Amino acid sequence: MKSNDQRAREKGEKYLATLWPAIKGSLAQVRKPCIRKNCSACARGDKHPAWLLSFTSHRQRKTMYVPLALVPTMKKALENGRKIEQLLYRTGPELIERHRKAVKYA
Repeated sequence: MKSNDQRAREKGEKYLATLWPAIKGSLAQVRKPCIRKNCSACARGDKHPAWLLSFTSHRQRKTMYVPLALVPTMKKALENGRKIEQLLYRTGPELIERHRKAVKYA
């Protein structure tokens, strides 16, 4: 027979499996000049759209270029990362409440 903790763990594992891929950070669209010397858009002052992922690694803020084809995946991964973070914030109080219900105070 499974304990409440085992059932809760299995439920959590199933939920986490649905939240892949998951990342923490932020995604921003920026406009940047290109590297071509005779770009008419850049000559007019227009810039080209680009997507950047900002994240923290080893206590340093980093930024990476995100190819346009990967932007929808990155948006979903960020959303999933926020859901996982919310789950972690809920887990502590839920563990305490389960413990309180299981322990009989004299």
